[in-house]
Amino acid sequence: MKTVLITGTSSGYGREIALHFHARGWNVIATMRTPRPDVLPESDRLRIVELDVTEPESITAAFEAAGPIDVLVNNAGVPSIGVFEGTPMARVREVFETNTFGVMATTQAVLPQFRERGSGVVVNVTSSVVLGHMPLSAVYKASKMAVEGFTSSLALELAPFGVRAKTVEPGACLTTGFAARATNGASLDEMVPAPYAAFARKAMDDFTGQDVFTKESDVAETVWRAVHDTTGQLRFPAGPDAVRLAQAK
Repeated sequence: MKTVLITGTSSGYGREIALHFHARGWNVIATMRTPRPDVLPESDRLRIVELDVTEPESITAAFEAAGPIDVLVNNAGVPSIGVFEGTPMARVREVFETNTFGVMATTQAVLPQFRERGSGVVVNVTSSVVLGHMPLSAVYKASKMAVEGFTSSLALELAPFGVRAKTVEPGACLTTGFAARATNGASLDEMVPAPYAAFARKAMDDFTGQDVFTKESDVAETVWRAVHDTTGQLRFPAGPDAVRLAQAK
């Protein structure tokens, strides 16, 4: 029986990925910065482990607790919406600490066991922002583009050892609370410098007015497909809007 470790499983994509793999008979290590046993079912094949991907000691402890795993899914991330001019550099660093450096740190922690065993898969969840030109996402997109570049090179380094690396690129999902978390409950008008207000309002109206969106289940199914893919495909858009963007490139 195979084991997957997933970061950021308290809600949204991470929770759905954990449920998806568990339903298909896998052992699941569901990691959360603040463990919440109530969000996932009790099972002898599912363990909740504390993990803050920005803390080296937390990463070490989590992987020791997990034991051998077959797949790492780097899903944990923090959202960011706003105009770059009005984004404090402290916030930029916070986004990169989780979305980029956290992914690199957990990946580095798991690679020795994958390399020595000659098998294993790393799936890094990025975003469809890497597929198109999207306003109000400069910092978020930069953090996710960095992971795309990291993964594409990493895949080449790991291939001689039988280890695979992939990215999954979810589209826009209305049920994950992305916007609310990105703004900490504040309105976009409060966060955007006045000269950008009209531009920002139109950008948000265009976003919410699109005709297709991604569901959490789309992402879970795509991660499952990426884990089992042996064709050499590197990037996997998830959700109809993400697929549309990928096809338009």
